[in-house]
Amino acid sequence: MDRFFELSARGTTVGRELRGGITTFMAMAYIILLNPIILGGATDVTGARLSTQQLTTSTILAAAVSTLLMGVIGNAPLGVATGLGLNAVVAYQAAPHMTWAQAMGLVVLEGLVIVLLAVSGLRQLIMNSIPLALKHAISVGIGMFITLIGLVDAGFVGRGTGSPVQLGTTGRLTGWPVALFCLGLLVMIALFVRRIQGAILIGIVITAVLAVVVDTFTTVPPELWGVVIPRMPEAVVGAPDFGLVGQVDLFGGFARAGALTATIVLFTLVLSGFFDAMGTIIGVSDEAGLVDEQGRVPRLGAILTMDGVSSVIGGLTNSSANTVFVESAAGVGEGARTGLAAVVTGALFSLTLLFTPVATVVPAAAAAPALVLVGALMMTQVRKVPWEDLGIAIPAFLTIVLMPFTYSITNGVGAGVISYTVIQAALGRAGRIPWLLWAVSLIFAIYFGVDGIGTLFF
Repeated sequence: MDRFFELSARGTTVGRELRGGITTFMAMAYIILLNPIILGGATDVTGARLSTQQLTTSTILAAAVSTLLMGVIGNAPLGVATGLGLNAVVAYQAAPHMTWAQAMGLVVLEGLVIVLLAVSGLRQLIMNSIPLALKHAISVGIGMFITLIGLVDAGFVGRGTGSPVQLGTTGRLTGWPVALFCLGLLVMIALFVRRIQGAILIGIVITAVLAVVVDTFTTVPPELWGVVIPRMPEAVVGAPDFGLVGQVDLFGGFARAGALTATIVLFTLVLSGFFDAMGTIIGVSDEAGLVDEQGRVPRLGAILTMDGVSSVIGGLTNSSANTVFVESAAGVGEGARTGLAAVVTGALFSLTLLFTPVATVVPAAAAAPALVLVGALMMTQVRKVPWEDLGIAIPAFLTIVLMPFTYSITNGVGAGVISYTVIQAALGRAGRIPWLLWAVSLIFAIYFGVDGIGTLFF
């Protein structure tokens, strides 16, 4: 095991990998409930809805298989599951124009395109063409992004009435879930700074137990807990339903919705999946200390290929496109450095196929503190950006702030790449910019303007 996963070479132990894998699973487990809500809440062009029970099984199955493959083949501490944002594209951009089987066919095609880009080496070349300082900025931006995710999920930050965001959901902090989030975060921080092994995992468990106690003995409106309500399940075992697996029509979407509509959906899926995963891989690997002096990630080719394969798996299971989860950073914060942590995470997802009720006990109030703490740790990468050089400082700044402010890793990467290319050209350094970076900048420009172009000409 040591040789296969390079435990000693990466300065880790089996215990740290186990804790990291469990922590990543607990930070990701919400997707088991959230993905069926998003996909199950939409109808396709025929008015059909997907079964919630079948979606739950498909979501777990795809996450389990994809994460296990990432651990064994990619040897990276990365959890993989249905990508938020990607499932919304499938539900609200693809399904209204085609059947569910045809929409999932586009997801399979997206995965195949990403696999082709990875196998050809083009995706790796694109990642390596991004300047090292910008890669550090991506890490910082992801840290801020997952912090905002944690704060919003916990109800500490909400949508404002007179402003885009505000403190709490009403302008004030109210309710047990927010109080438990604050307590859990403080406990987690105290344990972490004292270098207690398993600090993040211990904090999640303590907060989850307190949440179950609070929900049992007090009256908390269900909506305050979010997607997961911390209640002891009525049953321990739940039978999986694999009815959606294999229900795919690869090319029917082009005939049903038209070539232009289907192509735009496919382009959106490929670009979002490509750069969301790229940013997450760079950010999490950088935080884990796995990148070299040039910012290159070990076994990158295998990791990128498995990311594409995961999207194919998501389409074949009807759970939507799978991608590397930014919550993997929580496991890295607990010490995960190798694919063994991902194997642990994948194994836990596999178990939930039979024990789904047990896996849906941990509320956002318990998992969110881990995202905030890890966000703080990833923020330390900001010292590696040469802020005295405006040619990199401005693109780095845009990368960092636009990830949380637009709730998208892809948008942050795109803004950083485009601004870097333009600034370097304005400084007379156009010849130093790799041609791939010019190409990526053009692709991002099309991505940002595709809806406007469609409105003007179609």
